[in-house]
Amino acid sequence: MVKLKLQLLRNGKIVFEMPLSMAEWRRDRLDNELASFEREHERFTRLFDALSHETRLKMMTRLFGDDDLTLSFADFMKDLDLNPKIVWEGTRKLREGGLLTKSPDGKYKASDPGVAEFLMLSLALRRLLKAMDEL
Repeated sequence: MVKLKLQLLRNGKIVFEMPLSMAEWRRDRLDNELASFEREHERFTRLFDALSHETRLKMMTRLFGDDDLTLSFADFMKDLDLNPKIVWEGTRKLREGGLLTKSPDGKYKASDPGVAEFLMLSLALRRLLKAMDEL
């Protein structure tokens, strides 16, 4: 049996560690984690819903192509060839998911938590899944 763990390091020091195999979980700790996950269901639903559509993923990817992670409504329309309704709906969902903020001048910017969440759910998760497939 393969025992896997996910670790986050800061300056070589472990700041977070989580088992990725059932053999490594104590039953009480797993039960507590699952209960916590259920209590935070709404937060995860908003985040996953925001990223569950290809157009919204493209919008976030395009945003990351900009140096200051900021785009206007018109930029989304022009750069991704989207109609206003799709951009409006997409930015609304991404804002509800906590990934975007809207400035007073009408520009959309990746929120600080949104940057980390997007990188974690797109790039990091993709690479983790690929690594696990190769085991």
